[in-house]
Amino acid sequence: MNDIDYTYYAYRMCVGAYFEMPTADAKALIPDHLQPLEVRHDRSILAITAFHFTESLVGPYYEVVLAIVVPPMVEAGKPLPKAAFFPFMVGTTTAPSREHAIERWHLPHYMKDLEINFDGDDGEVTVTVRDGDKPVLDLTVTDFDFEPSNNVYSCFTVDDSDRFKVNIFMEAPHTEHEEERGSLTLYEHPMTAGLTIEDVETYPFREEWYRSGMQTFEKLESF
Repeated sequence: MNDIDYTYYAYRMCVGAYFEMPTADAKALIPDHLQPLEVRHDRSILAITAFHFTESLVGPYYEVVLAIVVPPMVEAGKPLPKAAFFPFMVGTTTAPSREHAIERWHLPHYMKDLEINFDGDDGEVTVTVRDGDKPVLDLTVTDFDFEPSNNVYSCFTVDDSDRFKVNIFMEAPHTEHEEERGSLTLYEHPMTAGLTIEDVETYPFREEWYRSGMQTFEKLESF
């Protein structure tokens, strides 16, 4: 595989966390060919990830991804992904970043510029997402021991006629823990439609934090 098969995004920071949610809601948000991964009976996983991208094909921008965790696709000769996701809603701060991700990766987007802020950088960071004067979510992630990493994740997407998978590599100092120190507040908004907000846990069972690094997408595959 040559370099033309890869797409690169440099970021200053990426934080994310995993929260229990009702399996019934998860099933309603993903296509029929996928199944949600359960942490216990009737409880699936909502993953929320926020990026501050500093370099990309469409310039710098901020992004927040709401996804359902699903079982990964095991492929011979390739590493097992740390996790696999079906993003059901993505929000960004610029129109070019939305157009790029929709055209190249078939990701569903909220079609307005959001205000996404990262507050803090030493032990704890809070991401606030606002749509004008309307709150969307507040996410707090805490750190642990950072180590060099190059982790792989899978992302599944669809369009009107096909279904896709892409592997994503995250290379940066990384911390991951299950200390349950973070938090989540969701608000009623089109981005959170489909979630029964009162039934989503307000604390994460797992938190992740990547410092400055590179996100690399392999070539999108249909299957």
